[in-house]
Amino acid sequence: MRVLVTGGAGFIGSHVVDALLGLGHDVVALDNFHPLAWGDGAAATLDPRAELVEGDVRDAETVDRCLAGVDHVCHQAAMVGLGVDLGDIDQYVSHNDGGTAVLLRTLAARRFAGRLVLASSMVVYGEGRYACAEHGVVRPAPRSAEALEQGSFEPPCPLCGEPLEPRCVPEDAPLDPRNVYAATKTQQEHLAGAFARETGVALTALRYHNVYGPRMPRDTPYAGVASIFRSALEAGDPPRVFEDGGQRRDFVHVRDVARANVLALTAAEPVPGAFNVCSGTPRTVGDLARELARAAGPDAPEPVVTGEFRLGDVRHVFACADRARDVLGFEASIPFGEGVSELARAELR
Repeated sequence: MRVLVTGGAGFIGSHVVDALLGLGHDVVALDNFHPLAWGDGAAATLDPRAELVEGDVRDAETVDRCLAGVDHVCHQAAMVGLGVDLGDIDQYVSHNDGGTAVLLRTLAARRFAGRLVLASSMVVYGEGRYACAEHGVVRPAPRSAEALEQGSFEPPCPLCGEPLEPRCVPEDAPLDPRNVYAATKTQQEHLAGAFARETGVALTALRYHNVYGPRMPRDTPYAGVASIFRSALEAGDPPRVFEDGGQRRDFVHVRDVARANVLALTAAEPVPGAFNVCSGTPRTVGDLARELARAAGPDAPEPVVTGEFRLGDVRHVFACADRARDVLGFEASIPFGEGVSELARAELR
């Protein structure tokens, strides 16, 4: 089997490449080595058995060349993270949605009949699932700057204003993106879904929750929270935990995420639809900071809870793992403590 992995030299993509090569498959890795995510020596972590193409998924000629002889496509390429401000909105749309559109158009022109696995994200849900004691499951409104400035971090019931109980979010929850990155990932799913309906190609959308592990990029405005905390500790600084540290997430190890991709690509029959790729065990952002500091050693500084916030962040979003287990056959296998200890020692990109 020959697979094109877009973004194949990146954090998650390179682990997908490793997993495919380990099973004896041929891999083409397309990556543009975007300067916001890469420093010098960009390709050092990519297995030399993969065919590396340095190019942009937005370039149709490059994509067409990469698709020669390919059976399946694993689309990981994207600008990730919340970003800095609206000054980069056009770049998010260009890379994430424009690049996806070029890929889909080229696949259609080639009459591609393999499987398409899309790296989606839990950000498409916006806030996770909440229940009110009186009104049942509700969708809270976006949190206001005024409430956050006052330290009121929990979203209230939109009907009665009472506290809500966070619950795991299933794949059939409404999509409600609440920042630019989330909007582009939602649009990726919509574009790929339209392509799949028009062509009959089997589409699997893997909604990654908070992925962490070796080869994460160092601290940039586009990095995930685990990388930001890890970079701070490496510099001898305390991890700065926003809000009160009580934000609930699902942290899943990158090798587990790679295995979910391989399952979608190699299952005996196509596995269409959307799947949460998660550990199934919610933890707080504060939990992550404390576990990383503990794993970094006795001299590591303790995390500092700052009360700061980013308006585009959501309070709680953690996953229901049942559908991925029952349909895709995926269950995370790397324990949180073990994975975080590895990250504390791993060299960042």
